[in-house]
Amino acid sequence: MAARFGSFREFYPYYLGEHSDATCRRLHFAGTSLAVLQWLAAAVAGEPWLLLSGLVTGYAFAWSGHFFFEKNRPATFTHPVYSLVGDFAMARDILAGRIRW
Repeated sequence: MAARFGSFREFYPYYLGEHSDATCRRLHFAGTSLAVLQWLAAAVAGEPWLLLSGLVTGYAFAWSGHFFFEKNRPATFTHPVYSLVGDFAMARDILAGRIRW
């Protein structure tokens, strides 16, 4: 049974615990970065298929990190919105130096 969280603030420590492997974090960061670049390209080029492509790219990198390195189930399956916000929060914290790259 999935844990329940009343807020993202409660969820984020759990999310970080599910990303203790450095390679998994790196794959998440790469996937999130590539997704953002594709979404920006979609806006600039007016190519809506890049929106879907970015989503697929982001999740492919992130889920690979979970299945092959972290050996756990992605939080996306039980907490999709918090998990997506967590990807961006973790990327922010990596860039800020609060989480080891």
